[in-house]
Amino acid sequence: MVSKKQKILVKFALKNLGKSYKFGAKSYEAPKTFDCSSFIQYLYKKIRIDLPRTALDQTDLGKTIPNNLNKLEVGDLIFVKGGWGHYNPKFPKGIGHVSMYLGDNKIIHSKYAENEKGVNIGKVMTEDAKNWLSRKDIVIIKRIL
Repeated sequence: MVSKKQKILVKFALKNLGKSYKFGAKSYEAPKTFDCSSFIQYLYKKIRIDLPRTALDQTDLGKTIPNNLNKLEVGDLIFVKGGWGHYNPKFPKGIGHVSMYLGDNKIIHSKYAENEKGVNIGKVMTEDAKNWLSRKDIVIIKRIL
């Protein structure tokens, strides 16, 4: 059963679909623009949970969850290595990106993308969770709620 906090997370996540991506977006730039971790921070703030600003720091919170679609719950955070990793002794290969499980086989995240001219067209988007979970670069999945 989905809790009230989980429903709020989904509501605000979907409300921000299509918002633009900006690498290193600051908290005060929300909800106009996000990077991956500022988007997650923004969503959790809506349910009165203060998360750290960076994906690497966000991994310090919550309970580790197995990489299994049947075990995921709304709000679970999926951390991947990514191109711009931030490193510490717990994650020597780095954490470069975070997404959130929305339920119904979907994840949502603020994702960088470029068009053929190299212009940033990144945005908040949903993707298929089954495909996302099959990635080889998933580092850890955490449950905050």
